[in-house]
Amino acid sequence: MERILVVEDDRPVQKALKRLFESDGFAVEIKADGKSALEAFRAASPSAIVLDLRLPAMSGRDVCREIKQQVPGLPIIILSAASDVTDKVLLLELGADDYVTKPFSPRELLARVRAAIRRSGRTEPGEVVTFDGISINFTRMEVVREGDPIEFTAREFNTLKFLVQNAERVISRDELLREVWGYQNYPSTRTVDNHILKLRQKLEKEPTNPVHFRTVHGVGYKFVR
Repeated sequence: MERILVVEDDRPVQKALKRLFESDGFAVEIKADGKSALEAFRAASPSAIVLDLRLPAMSGRDVCREIKQQVPGLPIIILSAASDVTDKVLLLELGADDYVTKPFSPRELLARVRAAIRRSGRTEPGEVVTFDGISINFTRMEVVREGDPIEFTAREFNTLKFLVQNAERVISRDELLREVWGYQNYPSTRTVDNHILKLRQKLEKEPTNPVHFRTVHGVGYKFVR
């Protein structure tokens, strides 16, 4: 049975989320603060985490950051009363998979959690992919260029993975936001451009004249080996 870790300090919301996920066949564990959430995560990694942004003892941002550093592919869906665009951008940069604002539709939240779990379980595009002196190990989440390891954030790695999975295909910014970030209506597509820039800086021999991470003007991007 798939297990959801809910991190929420509001008791009525705790009960509502427990009912929601149990009715859909999930096992549910509830934690009311960030520190106990990390302990539960370390004891047994769940299928997904629903994480409130404002928590006692440790903020949702810090919880998200620490979990994504340890298990980048674990889906984290932020649940918060805050609708500020800055919060959304920051959390998605940290690796959160989706952001749902209170008050929320139970059906929408459930659908987003299900979608995030599906994305996390996709078949890998081969254990190791190589091109131009670069080796990407998708199982171990490691990237090496001419023998030297390259550091990637969880979101950068997932962007790279999606592009490599779809090599030679033109991918729009909206599709990248939907498939990598899990967002249907994101405030801005600039975050995609920033991530592509980072991939070029780390993997292209001439970042200003990219060979592998190409811009298709007016549409999006394309990865070419």
